[in-house]
Amino acid sequence: MSFTPADQRFMARALALAARGQNTTHPNPRVGCVIVRGDQVVGEGWHRRAGEPHAEVLALAEAGEAARGATIYLTLEPCSHSGRTPPCVDAVVAAAPARVVVAMLDPNPVVDGNAAGTLRKAGIEVAVGLYGDRAEALNRGFVSRMRRGRPWVISKIAASVDGRTAVASGESKWISSAESRADVQQLRAGCSAIVTGIGTVLGDDPSLNVRLENCERQPLRVICDTRLRTAPGAQTLGLDGDVVIATASNDGARRAALAAAGAGFMDVAEQGGHLDLRQLLEQLAQREVNEVLVEAGPVLNGALVAAGLTDELVIYYAPSLLGGDGRAMFQLPQVVTMADKVECSFSECTRVGSDLKVRLLLADT
Repeated sequence: MSFTPADQRFMARALALAARGQNTTHPNPRVGCVIVRGDQVVGEGWHRRAGEPHAEVLALAEAGEAARGATIYLTLEPCSHSGRTPPCVDAVVAAAPARVVVAMLDPNPVVDGNAAGTLRKAGIEVAVGLYGDRAEALNRGFVSRMRRGRPWVISKIAASVDGRTAVASGESKWISSAESRADVQQLRAGCSAIVTGIGTVLGDDPSLNVRLENCERQPLRVICDTRLRTAPGAQTLGLDGDVVIATASNDGARRAALAAAGAGFMDVAEQGGHLDLRQLLEQLAQREVNEVLVEAGPVLNGALVAAGLTDELVIYYAPSLLGGDGRAMFQLPQVVTMADKVECSFSECTRVGSDLKVRLLLADT
């Protein structure tokens, strides 16, 4: 299907609008809409929060009667089911546009092409696929949850250029620059949940919260703690937002003490002395978690990679060397031959303060 330069320009605008909901739409996808009559934009909208009007409804309200016979550019197929809001496809049909251009179909199985079919039956031309890769990249977590039944998993790591996350004693504050640590706050804000391991909680006592001005939502904080060793006085338990401890332990006294400190619990099966990480992610998907940010040590990071559950790495490389005795980024099964290596591809490489921020996608994502 061919698209004109004007189509490309207006869909790019719709994608830019959708990105404004980066930190706020959870658990909904980020969606933008532009309505054009002739070469004039007559309505725009982007989805802000779950339960509030969707992008196309806001854009149609702005366009009014000008939407009749116009072209609507949407980054995601309109919803065709009732959830927190009525089905948007009905509003689009009632507005009677001549054409609807959709970047990608909705991966939600209750939609997935149904709305496009409804629009076509109403005599509206529908074109799908313009900048679909960009639209999917904007909603990798939502797409992953719908298609794979688990969130998109990002491991964030700060390391020296020789790949060490701490000196041999475990001291790591601070490897990365102040600018990188500020950038991490944005990364946290865009995720549905932050996951860490008990080793990190016991060793570093991290907060794991978002410390941005005007932060509207704290991601769910998840501690992987097979034996329920988290202390009731752990810093993260005393902060705003929900904390759940994923555990295989049924120790009633420990649970009561942690519950009194504000913790919730997820019961996860034990596998080889550790939590079943695939089951953990499936349970998080059931809680409508789209993106998971892992901030942990080499054991949990390595276990996720080894299980094929890590989708993306975000590594902040500091211009320093910590030597061979420093702690590694991943604890992985022995790589005996080059055929055993974990393949990645670079997706971003930018300067952040004095550090180098590198994004990598794992090969099977």
